[in-house]
Amino acid sequence: MHIFHNTTFDFLRWRWHAIVLSWVIIIAGIVVGFVRGVPLGLEFAGGTQVIAQFDKTPSIESVRQALDRNYPAGGENVVVQAYGEASQRQVMIRVPQVGGEGGTSLSATRSAVESALRAGGLGNFMVVGTEIVSPTVGRDLSQKGLSAFVLSLLGILAYIAFRFEFSFAVGAVIATVHDIFVTFAFLAFFQYDLTLNVIAALLTVTGYSTNDTIVIFDRVRENLRSMRSKGLNDIVNLSLNQTLGRTVITAGTALLSAIALFLFGGEVLRGFAFTMIVGIITGTYSSVFVAAAIVTFWNRKTRRIAAAAPSGDAAAGQRGRKQKREKAS
Repeated sequence: MHIFHNTTFDFLRWRWHAIVLSWVIIIAGIVVGFVRGVPLGLEFAGGTQVIAQFDKTPSIESVRQALDRNYPAGGENVVVQAYGEASQRQVMIRVPQVGGEGGTSLSATRSAVESALRAGGLGNFMVVGTEIVSPTVGRDLSQKGLSAFVLSLLGILAYIAFRFEFSFAVGAVIATVHDIFVTFAFLAFFQYDLTLNVIAALLTVTGYSTNDTIVIFDRVRENLRSMRSKGLNDIVNLSLNQTLGRTVITAGTALLSAIALFLFGGEVLRGFAFTMIVGIITGTYSSVFVAAAIVTFWNRKTRRIAAAAPSGDAAAGQRGRKQKREKAS
């Protein structure tokens, strides 16, 4: 299926604009992260999470006030927010401090939160879900998530350097890191919790973006072999245009699936789906603009160094002429 025929878009013309836009988003994300923070999910922060379903939807402020008045461990660190669809009338209460890891502590925390809600006069409700994670498990999951990401980047670098060449590997890894930073920025903007589902989505985005980049690089390599008379920028632009239809179809199909998950997957999958939506968009964008731009920058720098350094024959000729001048003098 072809949706584009013989396009001649000059993608590299916009590479500096794209890089500036990426830096603006990343820096803004860093600022928002420092000011507001990226909320950690229960898996990483540790604590107890209680989900209560009410007969009548209470305000979030009234739930927080009930906890502040009646729950001994209440305070600013307790997270209270709406959970699920509005029609379900559910509220999620997350208590970060956990006394222990056993079932006794779980029952005690749940009972304390439930008693505080009943004492607050919020109406009839029932606890429909409870989860507990100790801080030790949270730290272990954080370390494993970071290790998985770093190892995946190293694997990508090694594979592409072996399969193509080192400049292509650098472009792919920088584009992948770019995707992660931009996705984190949007997570900070919209204050989605960093959970195991989100980490899984980030790793999925890493693979998706790399696959898209490899398809483009493979076409660049084929054109480099058959069009030796053309410059690298022309070949990269031609390759991007040749793979444009495939890129749009693949990204569009994946994006529609992620949007369906976001709209109909429920609260549990919302963070995963949001991360996938942002990651697919930025992964396609980085494959077209960032990765290709890095390859052209890298090769231009390499050619400049090679042009500045005299070749072996030229160096020998220079030494011979120098020796003749010395003998003549």
